[in-house]
Amino acid sequence: MSLAGDASSYVHRIRDPDDPRLADYRGLRDVTLRRSLEAAHGLFIAEGDKVVRRAVAAGYRPRSYLLAERWLPGLADLVAATGVACYVVDEAVAERLVGFHVHRGALASMHRRALAAPADLLAGARRVIVLEDVVDHTNVGAVLRSAAALGVQAALLSPRCADPLYRRAVKVSMGAVFSLPWTRVADWWDAVPQLSATGFTTVALTPADDAVDLADVDVDGRLAVLVGSEGPGLSSRWQRAADVRARIPMAAGVDSLNVAAAAAVACYALRPSPGP
Repeated sequence: MSLAGDASSYVHRIRDPDDPRLADYRGLRDVTLRRSLEAAHGLFIAEGDKVVRRAVAAGYRPRSYLLAERWLPGLADLVAATGVACYVVDEAVAERLVGFHVHRGALASMHRRALAAPADLLAGARRVIVLEDVVDHTNVGAVLRSAAALGVQAALLSPRCADPLYRRAVKVSMGAVFSLPWTRVADWWDAVPQLSATGFTTVALTPADDAVDLADVDVDGRLAVLVGSEGPGLSSRWQRAADVRARIPMAAGVDSLNVAAAAAVACYALRPSPGP
């Protein structure tokens, strides 16, 4: 097989799923194992050729690649350009290693980066999405994907939010976690007042009847949209601290939307007014 550039020098074909070189990819469905392993080694997993390319394009450095043979030609240019080990395995070995059928055929272990200070992300931003205790990785990925698509410039996460760089969150976001700047806020208690002090109007999403209609929120100025955990929603602390409490009107007896859907609606409804 002819590979782009000198990719062949980085390719290692492995038949044993217990080979220690494959340790970064072991048990991808075991959340507890992955949290421990990824924290200890400062890594995360990108899945699918498009997501892998987006991660590299965003400046994340790969540690290694894990590919099925048929995916190697399509990613050979990236392997050659980044110059790290590319482990090629058959699909049965991959399934035993990671714990599921890797139908996208391409995985990459990536180095994490240090998180930015919230103030650095907020500087110059007009729209920010803020997540409080959204613990489901799928929802975190979906929220960040919608926010990135709808012009939000930054995302802040409370300490207990799920990891945006967990494999499932990355996959659901289609790599938006790489293009939308995000970080965590260490001070959960005063996070909302601090946003207000920075010049943002904080808008807490809630299904409460006494909240204002989302359509009536003033979209001029800088807005921070607050969304809460699955089920309970925003804490009473964050709701009391917000400048505005807003609801999305519901019909047909439905009381609320999934947090990811609600965030998408809010990001669209609260986008800045077009200029003259």
